[in-house]
Amino acid sequence: MLLQGIFPPITTPFYPDGNVYFKKLEANVERYSKTPIAGIVALGSTGEAVMLSDQERRDVLKGTGEAAAANKVLIAGTGSESAIDTLKLTEYAAEVGYDVALVRTPFYYKKQMQPANILAFYRTVADRSPLPVMIYSVPPFTGYDIPVELVIELADHPNIIGMKESGGDVEKVRRMVEGTRNVKRSATVTETFDAVTPRMLKAASAGNEQNRELVPVGALAGSTEEHLEGSGSPNQSRNRVPSSPAVTMISGLKTRQKEVGFQLLVGAAQTLEPSLQVGAVGAILAFADAAPTACYEIFASWKEGDAELARLKQARIAHAAQRVVGDFGIAGMKHAMDLNGYFGGPSRLPLLPLTLDLKLEVEELMADIRN
Repeated sequence: MLLQGIFPPITTPFYPDGNVYFKKLEANVERYSKTPIAGIVALGSTGEAVMLSDQERRDVLKGTGEAAAANKVLIAGTGSESAIDTLKLTEYAAEVGYDVALVRTPFYYKKQMQPANILAFYRTVADRSPLPVMIYSVPPFTGYDIPVELVIELADHPNIIGMKESGGDVEKVRRMVEGTRNVKRSATVTETFDAVTPRMLKAASAGNEQNRELVPVGALAGSTEEHLEGSGSPNQSRNRVPSSPAVTMISGLKTRQKEVGFQLLVGAAQTLEPSLQVGAVGAILAFADAAPTACYEIFASWKEGDAELARLKQARIAHAAQRVVGDFGIAGMKHAMDLNGYFGGPSRLPLLPLTLDLKLEVEELMADIRN
């Protein structure tokens, strides 16, 4: 699965009494789907996933998936403290149409989170997961910073396709990119090199009476075990990554293969541009919840080779991103969303709303960052 671009890790809307406000969740997702983002992350840290019950997590995944446009990559935050619970939610995410599982590092028993524990956890999840897996490192919340060496070792697993690095350390990003350069994978993309999702293929297939065959998720993720070759042909197993740029028809959709390797995304909007410069391919940004287009403009400028414009776009949001997300947290992010036409609303206790003076500061910071 192609992971390049900007992904907002959407918030979970609540009524004032703390119940999940599903209508607002769907409205937010529908609006995000009209922006140039690459996809949507549900149940990330910004989604207050740790505040939700098991059933609420499932309901949020289902509601998000049903509201999202078919061409947006769906990433489900399924990480838990145990491998078995992680797999249960990952299996449900696959059932309701998600493309990738984002699995945070376990952290509660910190002293026992030695390399052997982390390796066993991720390998077990990746071996059994019906979805491609992304490692999720978020030291500001977990207090655990996965070492570069472990990431490099895990990147060799065929079902671990990438990582979200939220530590904000650009040098660490560079080291991980360098250390995983030899990982060779491909992903199925459109004729214009955008991501292809099973939901896109299903929609294309519905309009094509002669080819209703869908691609397994593993093929879209760049699995070296199975790819479709040609229109209407049966699946053919191969032991190599296809390198041909030729366009092929899958379920009536023109596709090709793109070499992607191990895909590293970052989670700090204030360091997006320098992270892209050292090899990151995109980002999962809380700041994109309120300002998806402003974040996308940094990525687009970099992608087009305009480094100066990318730096200017980065400078425009850097201070606001640091204050609104880094300092004020989810309450700050939700207030910024309210300002930009999305529904932010309240957070769940023990998180408190912003004080009036902090709300005014957010309003000043976001004054020229509209979407």
